[in-house]
Amino acid sequence: MPDNPEATDPLRFFGAPPSADEIEEMGRRVLQSLPAEFLIRCSNVALRVEEFADVETLDEMGIADPFELAGLYRGVPLTDRGHDDPTGLDIVFLYRRAILDWWAEEDVPLETLISHLVVHEIGHHFGYSDAEMDAVERMVEDN
Repeated sequence: MPDNPEATDPLRFFGAPPSADEIEEMGRRVLQSLPAEFLIRCSNVALRVEEFADVETLDEMGIADPFELAGLYRGVPLTDRGHDDPTGLDIVFLYRRAILDWWAEEDVPLETLISHLVVHEIGHHFGYSDAEMDAVERMVEDN
């Protein structure tokens, strides 16, 4: 038996990384925390979690490393739609492996990163600038 039993005890328990379902649940909680005036206009936005962006998406965006894309909005921003345009299904993608890689590099809770990503991608749905997205993110944090 070692002289110092603490030397063999792990400093911290590391379990399995969050699953796609767990990340999706975090993303849904962020969506539900949006102010009512935003939430109403997000009824046609789906949330999907995938391991990585597909090759076509990466090529389209000029990204070689799939770890460089953690989230993506696919759809037509509200600012680009006419009043008689059909409303299609817009999708916010969260890319699990890229998110986990980003989380490993940051000193913030995973929930904070997920919140940032979801608000940012929803901001694209609204056609917002980065400054406007930052303001929405602050509102979500305050709730």
